[in-house]
Amino acid sequence: MKISPNAVPPVCKIMNYGKYVFELSKKAKEAKKNQKTTEIKEVWLSMTIDIGDLQVKAKQTQKFLQSGNKVKVSIRMRGRQMAHQEIGVDVMKRFFDMVKDFGQIEKQPLTEGRNIWMMLAPNKA
Repeated sequence: MKISPNAVPPVCKIMNYGKYVFELSKKAKEAKKNQKTTEIKEVWLSMTIDIGDLQVKAKQTQKFLQSGNKVKVSIRMRGRQMAHQEIGVDVMKRFFDMVKDFGQIEKQPLTEGRNIWMMLAPNKA
């Protein structure tokens, strides 16, 4: 390894390459340990969910958002519920009103086949 390459003659240091590679891997492992990874948690709702159950799910979602995780909120429509997709979107909006102090909508409620889902991200505190 060159210590001062501009000197005449250049100054170099003889080193143990195996030890050097080990130190680099140790630094990389330490940097990886200090990284914060965000998980995506998922909460399932129903189109016919009652207010008490909705509050329980909202409380759980608040915990997820406070710990810095993203939350995917999903509704699975069954049978005749497919004809009334607007009810599912209304349930999503009521649910978001319960947790809006802890997060914001990253993706608006979106209908894909039998599922309606939206993505919530934690507030930047």
